Amino acid sequence: MFKKGTKLYSIIFNKCPKCHEGDFMIEKNMFKLHRAFKMHDNCPKCNFKNMMEPSFFYGAMYVNYGLTVGLAIVTFIISSLVFNLSLLQSFIPIVAILILSSPLTVRLSRIIWINLFVSYDANFKKITKNGQ
Repeated sequence: MFKKGTKLYSIIFNKCPKCHEGDFMIEKNMFKLHRAFKMHDNCPKCNFKNMMEPSFFYGAMYVNYGLTVGLAIVTFIISSLVFNLSLLQSFIPIVAILILSSPLTVRLSRIIWINLFVSYDANFKKITKNGQ
């Protein structure tokens, strides 16, 4: 399920979607906010260009929207069913969870977005290193 060559491997382990070896983001720790959202321009291992076209990652906003809405719904269900909070009281944990998880959701949305368009190619790094 998480083996090299699957899209889930690239998403979970923050790896290049083309070679699954190089890191996608520069900073591994997502809570170092000054560098949390910086990506490599090209993969350090296979030289795959992450920004395939100008404004490519604007589409990741839609993925981020879906992730945050899903997270807000799960938080609301837990706060109302488990902790018996009212509708108004539920907004406090929802806002707190969304603020705390924003570094994770932004990073995940970018890697999910690029994995929608780029497939793993085991031979890609060999082609680029030989200059062909």
